[in-house]
Amino acid sequence: MIISHRYRFIFIKTVKTAGTSIEVFLSGRCAEQDVFTPILPPVAPHRARNFGDFYNHVSASEVKAAVPDEIWRNYFKFCVERNPWDKVLSLHRMLRHRSGMDIPFDEFLSGKNDAFKLALNYPRYTDRAGDRLIVDRVLRYERLDEELGDVFGMLGVPYNGTLDVHAKSDAQAGQRLPYRQIYTDRQNRLVEQAYKKEIDLHGYRFSGSD
Repeated sequence: MIISHRYRFIFIKTVKTAGTSIEVFLSGRCAEQDVFTPILPPVAPHRARNFGDFYNHVSASEVKAAVPDEIWRNYFKFCVERNPWDKVLSLHRMLRHRSGMDIPFDEFLSGKNDAFKLALNYPRYTDRAGDRLIVDRVLRYERLDEELGDVFGMLGVPYNGTLDVHAKSDAQAGQRLPYRQIYTDRQNRLVEQAYKKEIDLHGYRFSGSD
C-alpha cells in the first residue's frame, strides 16, 4: 500500500495484479514522507517507510478509517484487478514456487481446497459489505501499462509507458498458455462461482477479450 503526499494518491495493493511491481516502480519516485508498507520478501530498490500500523494488503476501508478525512476525500485512490481465471492460475504458480507445493492444478481447484480463493480482491477496494467501490478507479491488469499511463499522467508521476519492473513470477507470463487452453469445464465453473462478485463488478467473462 502507498500513500503519496507528493502526488496526492492512495494505492491499494491487491493480490496477483502486479502490485509489487507498481510499488517498486514508485518507491524511488515518491517522497521520503510518503507511506510505503513492507514487501515480503523484500524487493530492491523498494524501501518501506512511515507505515506505522499499515500492512502490505491493507484494505481501502481500513485506510479510510485510519487517515484524516481530508486526505481520503482529496487523494486519488486506485488499485488493479485481473481476470479471475488468469489470476487463479497465477496464484497456483506462485504457491508452487514459494512453498514447493507440488499440487496439480485440478487438485488445487477442488471443493475441498480454499487456497484458490486467496486472490479474492474485492474486499480490499469495496465497502465493508462488499457491495460498493470506495476507490476512484480500478485499473485492468490486462491493460496495465495504458491505464497506469492515464493515472500517472493525471497525477504527474513520471512514466515512460511501462513499469520496466517484473518483481515476481508473472515476469514470464507471456511464455505461458492462455488460461482458456488450460481450464476444464468443471474448473471454469468453480472459479466462476468463487469469484462471482468480482466477475459481476467488472464484467469479466471466461470467453471474453480480457
